[in-house]
Amino acid sequence: MDIKSLKLVCFSPTGTTEQVVRAVARGIDINDVELIDVTKPEARSHSLKFTEGELIVVGVPVYMGRVPGLLQEWFGKIQAEGSPAVGVVVYGNRVYDDAMLELKDMLKRQGAVPIACAAYIGEHSFSNSEIPTAHGRPDNNDLSHAEMFGFKVREKLDSITDLAESCVNNIPGEYPYRGSTELWDVDFIAVDESCVQCGLCAEICPTGAIDAEDSSVIDTVKCITCCACLKKCPNQARAMKDGPVKDARVRLNRLFAEPKEPEFYL
Repeated sequence: MDIKSLKLVCFSPTGTTEQVVRAVARGIDINDVELIDVTKPEARSHSLKFTEGELIVVGVPVYMGRVPGLLQEWFGKIQAEGSPAVGVVVYGNRVYDDAMLELKDMLKRQGAVPIACAAYIGEHSFSNSEIPTAHGRPDNNDLSHAEMFGFKVREKLDSITDLAESCVNNIPGEYPYRGSTELWDVDFIAVDESCVQCGLCAEICPTGAIDAEDSSVIDTVKCITCCACLKKCPNQARAMKDGPVKDARVRLNRLFAEPKEPEFYL
């Protein structure tokens, strides 16, 4: 199948999903590559249209075993018109439950033909150096695996004569989807005196939950507990308060210390 360009679409608050889809792209090895980062709210206000001659790789993190709920409406703005597509989910070493199946189904509903799907491990959003879960993932082995997966996608593309018959069908998962798309409405971030109000946290927040004038003001309804503001604060001025999110960090560290391995389906 003749593919003219590669479109990488990702939602990646802490950067792990973007790392994985870029590695997949290296394996696919198409010269014309465009990254479409839909992490910021304004990026999700635009519709996307793809054609049959474009390969789409869509990468999303797994939240509570599902595709993040805030992407549901945005997905409705995609028009794929028979484009081949690859779905990639990135999870924090717990489980991805039905997220891969859900992503495949979402792509298909928008007119894409999912030809491959994969699940990779990224450092959990609740993880830190003291209480880590999947610390440093994706690591070099993960990214090499993602490149290899991309190479296999390219091999499949080169062998396709009928795209409609090339849809991947053996994706694990259940109907109805397990997990929840409900967001936690919880006040869990403490901001200390080392904050200089640089505004970076408000700039990178994927839901616009942080006040640009006062970074200690957080809209807990908008917040999706992605922890990008904690991980990327240059002064380490933000930390978890005692409560359910911090308790979850401890449980994840205790229950999911054994490293999971990437999976793919073609």
